[in-house]
Amino acid sequence: MDFTSAILIVLGLALFESITSIDNAIINAEVLQGVGKRARRWFLTWGIFIAVFVVRGVLPWLIVWVMTPGLGPWEAFTASLTGDPAALNAIQDSAPVLLMGGGVFFVFLFCHWIFLEPKKIGLPVERIFARHGAWFYAIVSVALTVIVWFALEDSPMLAFGAVVGSSAFFITHGFKRYAEEQEARILSGEARMSDIGKILYLEVIDLTFSIDGVVGAFAFTLSVPLILLGNGIGAIVVRQLTVYGVDRIKKYVYLKNGAMYSVFVLGCVMLAHGFGVHVPEWLTPVATFFIVTYFFFKSRWQARKAQD
Repeated sequence: MDFTSAILIVLGLALFESITSIDNAIINAEVLQGVGKRARRWFLTWGIFIAVFVVRGVLPWLIVWVMTPGLGPWEAFTASLTGDPAALNAIQDSAPVLLMGGGVFFVFLFCHWIFLEPKKIGLPVERIFARHGAWFYAIVSVALTVIVWFALEDSPMLAFGAVVGSSAFFITHGFKRYAEEQEARILSGEARMSDIGKILYLEVIDLTFSIDGVVGAFAFTLSVPLILLGNGIGAIVVRQLTVYGVDRIKKYVYLKNGAMYSVFVLGCVMLAHGFGVHVPEWLTPVATFFIVTYFFFKSRWQARKAQD
């Protein structure tokens, strides 16, 4: 991998992590309004260390270890950081299973958003899907059945990866729904929490939201150092948004649309990789840049229109 490709991948990862964590930044900002200055300062300093090095550092290594049966935990760690050829070959051999799981996870995430989640309509087609939200579970069930059917022709492990991706989606979705309910209770005063409890709650929420970014990172690259660098930059951006820019970000009403269409593209790329279809490395970050840029300027135009 040349230097230019590495820079493009890191920038793409940072952008993807930032836009997919906008909801996380908003939750952080709203909950932090009800905590003391000392707890807020701790979250915005040590919380960055936990978010960057513990969560986004450990998760990629853990995923590589779990999805590469031939490697022990230490071998997966050293391979991730030092580039041992034998270990990297083992990771490359197991990559289709990982990418298949990630692809299913992201396609389901996109389908849930376009069918069921409340949204600012950015494209006319979104309104059509929103009117037929009851079809979400039927669509994803049929999609999983078809993916597993074709994956079984290749290998049982590939089909297993697809099922793991489906399970990961519903598990993380359940945690996010619970987080939303807890946030509403905290802001209304119904749930009485100490400052420590609120900080721990935010750290758990950050872990839940970071899964999207970490899983999606493997559509950009299998290099854990690049994933750590790109996602780490994105996590720092999210913390800065928490402090300075949440109100401004809320004005960009179509950024979530851009994030979800990026998720869909990443999911398709990961599924293609899982089935052995070659996709150029530059395609994922370039597609992310173009999609986010389009919805960013669409949001700016909408904001200016609302002011006039």
